[in-house]
Amino acid sequence: MSGAGLAGASLLGLAGCGEETSQGSSSGGMWKQYKGMTLNFISENTAPTSAIAANLKPFKDLTGIDVKISQLELGSLVQKVSLDVSSGDPTIHVIYADPYQVMAPFAAALADLNDFNEDDSLPSVPKGLGDFIPTQLAAAGRFADEETLYALPYDAPTMIWMYRKDLFDRYGDQMSQDLGFDPMPSESITWAQYYEIGKWFNDNADEVEYGTGQQAKQYDSLMCDFSNVLWAYGGDYFESGVQVGKIGTEDPGPAMLDQPKAIEAAEFYMKLNEISHPGSTSWDWTALDEAFRAGELAMVPNWHEFAAGVEAAKFGGKVGYERLPTGPARSASMWGGTGLGINGELSEDEQRAAWLFLVWATSPETQLSGLKSEVGGGTPTRQSVYEEPEVQKAQQRPSDMPNILTYEAVSKAWEPENIGLRPKIEEWNKCDTVIFTELSKMLAGDKSPEQAMKDAKEGFDRANGV
Repeated sequence: MSGAGLAGASLLGLAGCGEETSQGSSSGGMWKQYKGMTLNFISENTAPTSAIAANLKPFKDLTGIDVKISQLELGSLVQKVSLDVSSGDPTIHVIYADPYQVMAPFAAALADLNDFNEDDSLPSVPKGLGDFIPTQLAAAGRFADEETLYALPYDAPTMIWMYRKDLFDRYGDQMSQDLGFDPMPSESITWAQYYEIGKWFNDNADEVEYGTGQQAKQYDSLMCDFSNVLWAYGGDYFESGVQVGKIGTEDPGPAMLDQPKAIEAAEFYMKLNEISHPGSTSWDWTALDEAFRAGELAMVPNWHEFAAGVEAAKFGGKVGYERLPTGPARSASMWGGTGLGINGELSEDEQRAAWLFLVWATSPETQLSGLKSEVGGGTPTRQSVYEEPEVQKAQQRPSDMPNILTYEAVSKAWEPENIGLRPKIEEWNKCDTVIFTELSKMLAGDKSPEQAMKDAKEGFDRANGV
């Protein structure tokens, strides 16, 4: 039986066993009670959803439910969700509930998943909620309180350091002599040293055009790219930034972007972009990935799930992965994970049917099959999947699960002291636009780092009514 087929069969076998699912009735009746229904699932265009869309048969066989999937750019998804939950006639059942752009502003329209997970007439989460990586369960699943559960963790893209290992191996000794430190990417490398390494490649290596590049387009990518440096330098968007990022809040208070550490981070980020590929200010994460795979760059900070494409490109097998460098305060790697939620404006039966899809789509079996999918490659959000022998074996080349080659790097990035969580607040969409607009003006030379940060602070405060 294929991995995808096994996903459906395993869940059906677990249902009713009590040990892992706390279900007491017949498994067939529990999963088949909404046979003939059609669910609409709206998602950002992500690897896990592509894998599920390519093989929905296991879920249809398990439940008798059809699923129609719409994959959109995130901004379009946010607009669609906004219109649907306020229409009075909702049609979207399963929502890709981005914590910052969907969950925080629309939490009141999302169902509390605890109600379904504790309902004996429905299957509960296999292996329990404790199988999800704890920080991700909080960041992807909760908003403003630690009890209500709005989403189940679904994906976990995280920014890491990708580098041409072949070039570091070739020039390592020479770089060590010239720079006075071991340049091989490791946990001990600082952002200041990352800058020196990038500049060294600019001046000494003909194989690449530039040592590094950034996703510094005036877009969400610029906010993500800068945030890694902001946190590493000890700055943050708000006071109690870790809590605001992890659980979220309805009242974040005044922004902290005008503080000395934030300004210092902006000064370094501007300096870094001055030696980066000049295309950086027009690149988002996809364009940065394309430049890296084309051989234009020696190293980049980018989302770890690009590894599947990197490994399939001409430098496959020659790329290394590491946690992002350390700043004066810490290492911080932007986490961009999202959970699946249920439209709470629907009828009770529609919500219950949607719950069946959430349980299946986030199950260990489905996440494992997604890793094996030719069109998938999403990273599991469950600890048990990483304990599977075949997944542990795939962490070494040759690997049929290329994104798992990054696991050593991302697992370090997910540690509570390293994970980077942007603010989970209702007005984040406005604040996001403020910060990447001000940073873009800074990179264009229209504002100093200090002025850009002060103006960003004022923009945040206006957005949040401070």
